[in-house]
Amino acid sequence: MATNITWHPNLTYVERKELRKQEGCTVWLTGLSASGKSTIACALEQLLLKKSLSAYRLDGDNIRFGLNKDLGFSEQDRNENIRRISEVSKLFADSCTIAITSFISPYRADRDRARKLHKEAGLRFIEVFVDVPIDVAEKRDPKGLYKKAREGVIKEFTGISAPYEEPLTPEIHINTATNSIEECVFRIFNYLVAEKIISES
Repeated sequence: MATNITWHPNLTYVERKELRKQEGCTVWLTGLSASGKSTIACALEQLLLKKSLSAYRLDGDNIRFGLNKDLGFSEQDRNENIRRISEVSKLFADSCTIAITSFISPYRADRDRARKLHKEAGLRFIEVFVDVPIDVAEKRDPKGLYKKAREGVIKEFTGISAPYEEPLTPEIHINTATNSIEECVFRIFNYLVAEKIISES
């Protein structure tokens, strides 16, 4: 850990919120591969931007092209992947942007640490469990990952050869096997309105 660093105080979150006329938060989408997380995240980001709100999507794939391109898929690397995303999403939220993260994030402890990090900074953290039966996810399998996992090509794959720990008390629980993407997006949007994070207009 670096010791030769100094924190430079700047605008407070409250001052920034008043200037930008928007509250920041992190909407954390978690669920199995092919559950629909990225599709929902994209649609939610578009909806918020069309309403002139500042929002940005952090996705498992685009992050691994840059920030986390040095990480693999071992448990240790997965933990570090989520730790970095937790810190980045907190920075976005602190800037009064709605950060939308779309990561399998299979371990409760990692998600709990992300929540704690936000809470300690006085920022809202909204966990969204994108639920889908494993057989439905396997039928979708847009990247062919489940097939490779079943064949043993991918050794550590969440839901097959590696665990997925479902959220116990998520703020929002949606099921993409029984609800359309549009319905799921508006569930999240309506929650943000109900919690007065955004206005409906």
